[in-house]
Amino acid sequence: MTENNKVEKKETKFNDKTGKWLGWLAIIAAVIAFFWQPTAMSIIGIVLGIIGLFSPQRTLNGIAVAIGVIALIVGLV
Repeated sequence: MTENNKVEKKETKFNDKTGKWLGWLAIIAAVIAFFWQPTAMSIIGIVLGIIGLFSPQRTLNGIAVAIGVIALIVGLV
């Protein structure tokens, strides 16, 4: 008796819903960085956006990273 045991491949990427949440949270953090705690909030936005780039929502998270970088530059100037 032979059994075919297929090992399921665990997917390391996030699903679509998680990517949307990370993207929107990153955008919110980056926009808050324009008004309050620019360094900390923009870094939080950038990190969340970079983590979200591993999800199918690459455009949303790319925009979040861009807004976070702009907020960081504006906050440092």
